[in-house]
Amino acid sequence: MKTNHPSGKSGMDLLRDPRWNKGTAFTREEREAYGILGLLPDIVSTPETQTKRIEAHIASLPRDIDKYIYLADLQERNLTIYYRILMGDPVTYMPIVYTPTVGEACQTFGRNYRRPQGIYITLRHRGKMKQVLRNWPEPNVQFITVTDGERILGLGDLGAQGMGIPIGKLALYTAVAGVPPHLTLPIALDVGTNNEELLNDPLYIGLAQNRIVGTEYDNFIDEFVESVKDVFPGCTIQWEDFANHHAAEILEQYRHRVCSFNDDIQGTAGVGVSGIMTATRCKGERLQDQTYLFFGAGSAGIGIADLLCTAMEREGLTREEAQHRCWLVDSKGLVTSSRTDLTPAKLRYANKPGETLSLEDAVRELGVTVLLGTSTIPGSFTQPIIEQMARNTERPIIFPYSNPTSKSECTAEQAYTWSGGKAIFASGSPFPPFEYDGKTLTPSQGNNVYIFPAMGLAVLAAKPTTIPDEAFSVAARALSGMVTQEMFDSGVVYPPLTRIRESAHVVATAVAEYFFDSGLATVERPADVGAFVADKSYKPDY
Repeated sequence: MKTNHPSGKSGMDLLRDPRWNKGTAFTREEREAYGILGLLPDIVSTPETQTKRIEAHIASLPRDIDKYIYLADLQERNLTIYYRILMGDPVTYMPIVYTPTVGEACQTFGRNYRRPQGIYITLRHRGKMKQVLRNWPEPNVQFITVTDGERILGLGDLGAQGMGIPIGKLALYTAVAGVPPHLTLPIALDVGTNNEELLNDPLYIGLAQNRIVGTEYDNFIDEFVESVKDVFPGCTIQWEDFANHHAAEILEQYRHRVCSFNDDIQGTAGVGVSGIMTATRCKGERLQDQTYLFFGAGSAGIGIADLLCTAMEREGLTREEAQHRCWLVDSKGLVTSSRTDLTPAKLRYANKPGETLSLEDAVRELGVTVLLGTSTIPGSFTQPIIEQMARNTERPIIFPYSNPTSKSECTAEQAYTWSGGKAIFASGSPFPPFEYDGKTLTPSQGNNVYIFPAMGLAVLAAKPTTIPDEAFSVAARALSGMVTQEMFDSGVVYPPLTRIRESAHVVATAVAEYFFDSGLATVERPADVGAFVADKSYKPDY
C-alpha cells in the first residue's frame, strides 16, 4: 500500500527532492511504500557504496571545473551524499566547491546554469521581496549568504553570476561546521552589472542593465533587510563580496538591526589576525613588537588592521598606539596625513605627514616586519620587497591574501626563495609544499573557512542578538591556540586542513561561550557548551 514519506512526498517528487532523496539507498520496502518501485535500478546501495561510486567518477574528470559542475549536480540530487563526500575529505573537495575553482565557476555560471539553488532578487522585485522570499520551500531559514556580485573574489563585477559565491560559502557552513543545510539560503541581489562583457553576452543570466547607485541602491538593500526580518525572524545575514564602497557601510548600518556580519571584512580579519598571533607567539615576540603594512586599503585590509588593533589593546596598548603600528598602501601609495583624498577608515591609519611612498620604499623606510596583501594585484610582492623584509627582521611575516591564486601578490616559492628560507608565509589560495635547503616547508592557506562556518555554528547554538567584532577576536585566539610549536616549525600558522572540522568545533565553542558570557545569547546557557554546540551539528546520514 502506497504511503507518503515523512516529508509528505512520494514518487518522482520524493526522488527530485535533494533533502530527502536517497537514490539507490532506498530499501525495497521503502520503494514499495513511497511509490518509487521501478523508478530506480534494482540494486540497493549502502551510503558507503554510493560515496565510492561518486568519488571514483569525480576522480576520472579531467578538470576541476568539471568536478565542480558534477558536485553541483550532486548537491541538487542528494544532499546527504554530497555532504558525506565533502565532510569525509575536506582537503580534496573544498578547493573544488569553493576557492580557487569557484572563481571560474562564477565566470562561466551562465553557460553552466542548471536549476535554482537559491533566490535571485532583482530590481523587478522591488515592493514584493517578501513574496519572493516566501517562495523558498524551507520556512525556517537561519542563515542567508547574500552578494550583489560587484566584487567577486579578485575578479570584479560578475553581476548575478556571483551566485556561485553564496552557494559555495553555505556548502562550507555545512561541510566544515555542520550547520544543517536546510537552514541555509543563498541569495543574489541582481541590481545590474557594469561588466560590458556580460551586458553583451546573450547567455548572461542576470539583468542586462547598469548597476543602480545612490539612494536607489540604499533603498533596495533596506527593503531586502526588512523583508528577511519579516519572513525569516531570527535569521543571520552574511554579506559577501560587496564592493568596498558598499561593504563597510552596509555592515555598520545593519549589524544592530539584524544579526549579521561581513566575511570579507570580519572573517578575513579573524583568520589574518589568528595567523599573526601564531607567528608572533611562536617567534617569542608580541603583536605590539611588529610594524605592519597592508597593501590594499579596502574593506578587507582595513578590517584586518582594525581587528589587529583590538588584539593589541588586549596586550595593553591604547587604540592610538596600536594604530600607529599599522600602515596602509593603496593605489596611490603610502597613506599619510598629508593626503587629502582619504576616507574616514583610511584616516585612522594616516599616522604622520610625509610623502607618498611606493610599496617597496614604504617597506624599507618603515622597517616593516609584517606584510599583508589584499590588493588582488598579482606579483606585487617583488623580489626586492621580500629581500628587504628579510633585512628588516629575522623572520618576516608575509601574507599575500588575495585570491584566487592568479591574483596572489606572490607565490610561496617566491617568498621562501627570496627571503632565504626565512619567511613565515600564508596565502589566500593554496600553494603546494616547497623544499628549501633540504627542508620541506608547508605553506599555510589563510582561508576564511577557518572562521565563518564556526561562527555560523556558534550563532546557531547561542542565537545572539548581534555579532560584535570581539567575537572574531575570540575566534582568532581559539584558532591560533590550536597551532603547536612543532606545526609552526614546519611552516604552518593554521591547523592543517585535515583537522578543519575539529578546529571548527573548537572555534565555535569558544565563540558560543563568548556569546553566553557577554549576555548576547538568547537561549539558556547549557552546563556543557561544547557538547551543546556539537549537538547542533548536522550529520550526513539517511
